[in-house]
Amino acid sequence: MGIYQLEYVLHEPEESEGWMYLAEVPALQGCMAWGETPEETLKSLLAVAQTIIQLRQEDGQALPPEITPLRSPEGTLTVTA
Repeated sequence: MGIYQLEYVLHEPEESEGWMYLAEVPALQGCMAWGETPEETLKSLLAVAQTIIQLRQEDGQALPPEITPLRSPEGTLTVTA
């Protein structure tokens, strides 16, 4: 278990995404979430990131080097897994 800092990208709603926000963590393949508001989207993204990190740790897989210890600049997501 640890606290990680993940950079994320929050995309504005587009018609192709059903007018929902899309957020993703580029360092974690497949780590994406959609929501009706930025807050809802980031909350879902946090849950997805926690699950991916936990599964990687359980499988003995190394985390990508882009995942770093906690800092607090804007545009990052803190994940405890």
